[in-house]
Amino acid sequence: MNKKKIINDPVYGFISIKTDLVFDLISHPYFQRLRYIKQLGMTHLVYPGALHTRFHHALGAMHLMSTALQTLCDKGHDITPDEQEAATIAILLHDIGHGPFSHALERNLVSGISHEDISIMLMEKLNETFDGRLSMAIAIFNGTYKKGFLHQMVSSQLDMDRLDYLNRDSFFTGVSEGIISFDRIIKMLNVVDDYLVVEKKGIYSIEKFIIARRLMYWQVYLHKTVVAAEQMLGKILTRAKYLSHQGVELFATPALGHFLRNAFTKESFTADAPNLETFTCLDDNDIMASIKVWVNHSDKVLRILCSHFMKRDLYQADITNKKPNKILESELLKTAGQKYGITADEAKYFVFTESLTNHAYKPEDGRILIQMNNGQTKDIAEASDNFNLQALAKPVEKFILCYTKDLQ
Repeated sequence: MNKKKIINDPVYGFISIKTDLVFDLISHPYFQRLRYIKQLGMTHLVYPGALHTRFHHALGAMHLMSTALQTLCDKGHDITPDEQEAATIAILLHDIGHGPFSHALERNLVSGISHEDISIMLMEKLNETFDGRLSMAIAIFNGTYKKGFLHQMVSSQLDMDRLDYLNRDSFFTGVSEGIISFDRIIKMLNVVDDYLVVEKKGIYSIEKFIIARRLMYWQVYLHKTVVAAEQMLGKILTRAKYLSHQGVELFATPALGHFLRNAFTKESFTADAPNLETFTCLDDNDIMASIKVWVNHSDKVLRILCSHFMKRDLYQADITNKKPNKILESELLKTAGQKYGITADEAKYFVFTESLTNHAYKPEDGRILIQMNNGQTKDIAEASDNFNLQALAKPVEKFILCYTKDLQ
């Protein structure tokens, strides 16, 4: 069988699958599951075109990795064919541990364990299946491989993951502010002392990249209506888990039912092997099928939340730079209790506050270095004459008050 296939991607055109092992990994059920997990959670309720999946994103990141590796090889850096394949696999599988609706439910289904943790667990399972051929890819993913710059290309402030999701998410949402010069950035990549750097000619493309990240976070990822939708989805799952732990009968697919009935820590999740296999059966469809049934559930809180969600009657979300007025929040909680005939604790499903934080650039998580004309390297915030970049290196925190609109 010829496994050297090409895929027609709407963002980059034709993407090549270059090795048999990569083809087999894409064909594996663990990876195919990503077809049924939306890349942007509930963002399609604001931007109708945002229906692309983690599957699309992983293939796009793989394509950018192949292009970047070729660029570095052309500049004389020694990257063996095995290392190229391993780095390609590491980025291909970097999101394989995502649960339904990507980040939207990460804290609600399995608390205490991140999608990166689950990605590693699934990569190790695949490594067993493929007779240890993923060992180098796992080392690159974990940052333990001898060539550290390969890990940077998978996970850093300037990795193939971010280059693809900014480009892809702006494409599918239609938000042009997220468009970046990904091809120019890749062509400007270099390695100095085992560290991935950007040649000085690419400094303006990096400035645009950082600014685009900031704009995409506030305009798309943390758009107030997107946050409202994902918060409502989270509250629905929280209520469903609470009811399940109380012994209340709930419709759910077998995989979802397992995670509603059981509470997990990272240790307990890891200790019981079937948990991981059950997790790989979860996707967006499990959640939506259940919510459609829960619209008619006898529990008032669950029924109201699901009804609002299915009708896109989402929370009103008031975003402020200061913590919301506690008196207003208390009044809304009291109104919710009276209107719905529920307890004070139950009213907190309908009125609550959250904080939102955005880092456009986090030097402490790995700096973006610019290679100057004299060969020395400088942090982008120091090398740039754009003083806004120094401000973007500081975290921005905002606060959001959510409440159902019929409480106004």
